[in-house]
Amino acid sequence: MSVAGIALDASSRSPIVLLRDPSRTRQVPIWIDQAQAHNIMAGLNDTPQPRPLSHDLMAALLEAGGLRLERVIIHAIEDSTFRAVLRLQPLGDEPDGDDATGGDLESVNQLEIDARPSDAIALAIRTGSSIWMLEEVVAEASIAVDAEADAEDRDEFRRFLDQLSPAALVRHLESRPPGDSRDSQSDTPPS
Repeated sequence: MSVAGIALDASSRSPIVLLRDPSRTRQVPIWIDQAQAHNIMAGLNDTPQPRPLSHDLMAALLEAGGLRLERVIIHAIEDSTFRAVLRLQPLGDEPDGDDATGGDLESVNQLEIDARPSDAIALAIRTGSSIWMLEEVVAEASIAVDAEADAEDRDEFRRFLDQLSPAALVRHLESRPPGDSRDSQSDTPPS
C-alpha cells in the first residue's frame, strides 16, 4: 500500500489517511486524529522540525537499538478499528532471498509489535519501510478509485476556476433567490 494523502471527513471534519493499493484501483480510508495527520504530513512532505516529532524519535530509537522496521502490516479490523503490527528485524539480519514456497525467508529474530495504524504509517514514512495490508482487510474496507475520472474532474474544475472572475461569482450569488437551500450550512439535505 502507499499513502495517497490526507483528506477531511466532510461531516465530522476528522482527518483520514488514504492508503492506495498497488494496482491504484482501491483506496482504504482510515480515520485518524489531528496530531497523527500532522505527523504523517510532516513525514510525507519531509518537513524539517525544530525538535524531533514522536515518530522521528521512534525511528532514532530503532536505529540506536540496532533494529530496522522491515514493514508495517495492517492485518485486521475489529470493532471498526484497524489493527497493525510493526515487523522489526535486527540490523544486518537480512533474509537471503526466497524460500522454496516462493515466500520471503523470515528471520527467527523478527519481532512484531502491536501499533496503531496511524503511528505505524508515520513511522514507515520516516524509515522508508513498506506498508502492507492483508487482502481481507482491503476487501472489507476499500473504496474503488477511478484515477482517470478523478483527473478529468480535477482538470474540469481547474478550467472552471480559470474562467471564473470574482465579479461573475458575486453576480451569480446575488442572482439566487433568498432562502436558496444552497446557502444553508446545515448537515441535513434540503427537503
